[in-house]
Amino acid sequence: EWRTGIYRWMGGKDLSDQVDGARYLAANEGVDARRIGLYGGSYGGFITLMGLFTAGETFKSGAALRSVTDWAHYNHGYTSRILNLPHGDEEAYRMSSPIYFAENFRPDQHLVMLHGMIDTNVHFSDVVRLAQRLIELGKTEYFETAIYPVEGHGFQEPSSWLDEYTRILALFERHLR
Repeated sequence: EWRTGIYRWMGGKDLSDQVDGARYLAANEGVDARRIGLYGGSYGGFITLMGLFTAGETFKSGAALRSVTDWAHYNHGYTSRILNLPHGDEEAYRMSSPIYFAENFRPDQHLVMLHGMIDTNVHFSDVVRLAQRLIELGKTEYFETAIYPVEGHGFQEPSSWLDEYTRILALFERHLR
C-alpha cells in the first residue's frame, strides 16, 4: 500500500510521512516547529523541494541534492510505471513536479540546490530550469545553487562531498539555529 500510494502523485503520501515526522518531533520531542529543515539527494532532493513548495508551514529550509524538478524530463521507464506517460497524464506530472509549485516558496524559507553537471540520471538542466523559474518569480534572495562541473549523480571527488555538506550545514546553521 505504501509503495503504490504514490501512483499518479509523487510528493503526496510520501511527503506526508515527512510532515507527520516533523509534527511528531515538535509535539513529542521538544523540537521547535519553526526550525525544521530537510535535505536529500535524488528522490530525497525531490521530496525536499516538494516539502518546501507544498508544505512550507512545516519546513523552513532545505538542501536539494541532484533532485528531479520535473518528472516529464526524467527516465520514462521509471516514471511511467508511477505517473503514466507525460502526454497521456499531464495532471499526474503537474501534481508531482516541484517546478509547478515554485510560486509557493516563501520569504521565510531558504533553499540550496546542489547538482553535478555531468549527471546522466537526473540531468543538470532540471536544476537550471527550476533556478530560472525561481528567478522569474523574484525569489532570488531565498535560494542558492552550487554546481559541480566534474560530478555525476553519485559524487566521486572528496572536495565535492566536503563542499556539498559544508553548504548544507551552513544553510541549517544560518536559518534553523
